[in-house]
Amino acid sequence: MQTFKNTGLAIQVLVVTVLLSSTPPLLASDGEGAYRLLQLNGYKVKWGEQTLGAGASISYAFADQTMRFENARNCGSIAPITSLSSPSLPLDVLERETAAAFRAWERAANLSFYPVDDASDADIVIGAQGKPVGRAFANVAYAPGPQGNIRQIKQALVCLNPERQWKVGFDGDTDVYDIRYTLIHEIGHAIGLDHPGPEGQVMGFRYTEAFTDLQPGDVSGIRQLYGPSANYSGLADAEVNHTESLEAKGADSDEKGDALGIK
Repeated sequence: MQTFKNTGLAIQVLVVTVLLSSTPPLLASDGEGAYRLLQLNGYKVKWGEQTLGAGASISYAFADQTMRFENARNCGSIAPITSLSSPSLPLDVLERETAAAFRAWERAANLSFYPVDDASDADIVIGAQGKPVGRAFANVAYAPGPQGNIRQIKQALVCLNPERQWKVGFDGDTDVYDIRYTLIHEIGHAIGLDHPGPEGQVMGFRYTEAFTDLQPGDVSGIRQLYGPSANYSGLADAEVNHTESLEAKGADSDEKGDALGIK
């Protein structure tokens, strides 16, 4: 087991209950192009240069042993990624779906993601929840910086509940979440996006099977942070068949969005 401490060079932050039904979020735009940049302690956060529109190259790895992150409010204990694998979700399929989730953001903005073998060296660590709760969460830590309202992300964690059932593809059953859609959402938090509201975008806090692609607000938000990609094409190369459901809802959903999670 590895334990990682907050050395003071990074600030671990979770904004509890970021969306309240009685207080509409501060959106950068409205309607179908709505998005919300993640703000922690009043700072926008992003990888790479502390300049809006500047691209970034980000590493990621799967946890292969139990990892503990002191001061992390979400994903403080991460179990090996193998805890998420099952006969319906073999490890190789989980790896493939994770890579596809990262590609969704690469196609939309000036971002590149690359895997590394050692999770202790990764910018984004992905694993199972050591203390299962909810569905999936992300945790973001940023580094202190010079004056200004943008801070550089130091590390991000993504953790999924190994006690929940997961699936590949849409089938209309919104009580069981598609692993790729969930990972696209949580990676969005890990790279600087917040919930713009309950639905209408992949970054909405309610799970839906109404669309497979990043929506206009998702694309606008990530381009605000990192600039556009030269070859955006949405999620047209999905490797699984999806069907639309008649409802856009999440199990156990209410009028609040989980902080950096999906309902």
